Amino acid sequence: MSAKVRFGVLSTANIGLKKVIPAMQRSRLTAVTAIASRDPTRARGAADALGIATAYGSYEELLADPNIDAIYNPLPNQLHVPWTIKAAEAGKHVLCEKPLGMNVAEARSLLKVRARTGVKICEAFMVRSFPQWLRLRELLDEGRVGDLRAVSGLFSYFNTDPENVRNRVETGGGGVYDIGCYTIQGARYGFGREPRRVVAALERDRVLRTDYLASAILDFGGAHAVFVVSTQLIPYQRMQFLGTRGRIEIEIPVNAPNDRAMRIFVDATGDLSGSGITTETFPAADQYTLQGDAFARAIRDGAEVPVPLEDSVGNMAVIDAIFRSAGSGAWESPEQ
Repeated sequence: MSAKVRFGVLSTANIGLKKVIPAMQRSRLTAVTAIASRDPTRARGAADALGIATAYGSYEELLADPNIDAIYNPLPNQLHVPWTIKAAEAGKHVLCEKPLGMNVAEARSLLKVRARTGVKICEAFMVRSFPQWLRLRELLDEGRVGDLRAVSGLFSYFNTDPENVRNRVETGGGGVYDIGCYTIQGARYGFGREPRRVVAALERDRVLRTDYLASAILDFGGAHAVFVVSTQLIPYQRMQFLGTRGRIEIEIPVNAPNDRAMRIFVDATGDLSGSGITTETFPAADQYTLQGDAFARAIRDGAEVPVPLEDSVGNMAVIDAIFRSAGSGAWESPEQ
């Protein structure tokens, strides 16, 4: 293997072009050496714009490139698992965008693929490599909030473009898949266990048919997580972790900007005036660079990836249960 882990990118998806590829190009551990599109002109244009050496007019050509160690897969949701499998079978490690699949059965199928091929497969929850979230884990483990009993999350943006992949049912669009996956991940990460049952309500756009407003309660047994996500509200995001002796709030928990310091707030007194709140500040960092670094280290050192597949299966199980609950109107248990 070369000094850097060499990545090939499947598709010219915006998240890759605008966020992930530039971030990984700034890393000392990763290099983006090729990009593919089903349109050769688009692939060449993206490669030229980003200084990528090789452009392919098909995904198959990229997977056959012996000079690529790993694949970044930002394809639409319904293509995540099929092309992750093809990449793994071609001997490439895979960093796949969230959500890992369209349902828990798809996600579970990758466990056998990983065992058969021996490659690393990781869902791209970049937040799991970011200092705010790593510090949250430390504080919770230290008992700074006492017994964690409640997690709350709000995450929203406004997008009604019918051509946008996030608003198309057939590509796994909608709020739960796109951003609810983060609030679910955050709650499971905070509690360190799986919810016993969930109950949820969804509102669907009459034209787009995607869920534009979703609310859920996750029952962790003596503790709850609640969240509201929406693709048609003013942009906002916060997550809070409340215990018997304290509270932790994460500022901009998902889309943390890479050009300024970020903060978490630790409330030790519960004084509603805020006098008991201390602020921890983290230097500006690019969470996509950190994610690429963590994945590269897992490949080079044989360590665990930032988000193990078993964790991803658990997240998809909760997503499935949320959709079932929205249909049944009853509590549903995640089925891994």
